[in-house]
Amino acid sequence: MPARRTLLALALLSCSGVFAQSFPTRPITIVIGSTPGSATDGLARAVAAEVGKETGQSVIVDNRAGAFGSIAAQHVARSQPDGYTVFMTTNTTQSANPHLLKKLSYDPLKDFAPVALLAKGPLLLVVNPKLGVNSIAELVALAKRQPGKLNYGSGSSSAQVATELFQQMTGTKFNYVPYKANPPAVMDLIAGQTDLMIVDLATTVPQVKAGKLKALGLSSPGRLSLMPGVPAISEALPGYEFGYWNALYAPAGTPAPVVQKLNALMRKAMQTAAVRGVAEQSGMETALSSPEEMNRFQIAEYERWGKIIKTAGIQPE
Repeated sequence: MPARRTLLALALLSCSGVFAQSFPTRPITIVIGSTPGSATDGLARAVAAEVGKETGQSVIVDNRAGAFGSIAAQHVARSQPDGYTVFMTTNTTQSANPHLLKKLSYDPLKDFAPVALLAKGPLLLVVNPKLGVNSIAELVALAKRQPGKLNYGSGSSSAQVATELFQQMTGTKFNYVPYKANPPAVMDLIAGQTDLMIVDLATTVPQVKAGKLKALGLSSPGRLSLMPGVPAISEALPGYEFGYWNALYAPAGTPAPVVQKLNALMRKAMQTAAVRGVAEQSGMETALSSPEEMNRFQIAEYERWGKIIKTAGIQPE
């Protein structure tokens, strides 16, 4: 019997290897949990175009927005593990949702096979100009003079958790005002309904350039060429670093050779000028990885987000 099992295992391994060599032989679907026009949607469509050119197969982007990306995550988790249905997502579904939602229809660590980290993006701390602060130090001083009186808006887990981390590290306390998405939260910030936000560059840079918002700091380790005059928050608050990321996953159980083939396709696509351009327009930088590196990265991020959320006392909803 042991000999038969060994032969069967070798046969299956051989078949998966042959399958991977010919993969893909039909269209691939990239499922995302956001609406058309979002940063993830733009990246997915740029990647889809490049993978289509490389493979000669159609690559479809399937938008399944809702429930903070959980609808899309569940769909992929329950899909056939053959590499033809994959999930391009962010830290929201893989690191934040498990700690922010009481009921989750998928397990981010068990239901997916990590394929590759694709890109990382920093966040930008912005305030309403009428607040009268011009630096991180001035914002912290004002918040300490008026504890609990400043309001921050958030329409994403990244924006909320980044601000909670800022409060933990500065000993300040802001009032949280939730929104369904970041764009309407930014509009209320401009209107003076809230005082500050830490949010993605794609949403805020145009408003900063128009003079409607004031940028105080970036959550990246250093300054960015996109906004050379804006300091990193860590220059005033050593150790502060936070951001969002995009990655690709396949359903758990997808053969390793297929995962490796998908990884190779992602690496090639992410290095094209077209995809890099789309990423840079959203303030992101490519951050390629192997499946093994992505797995370690996700576990670390899962634990980090959980610690910040628990320390902040945020109760799952």
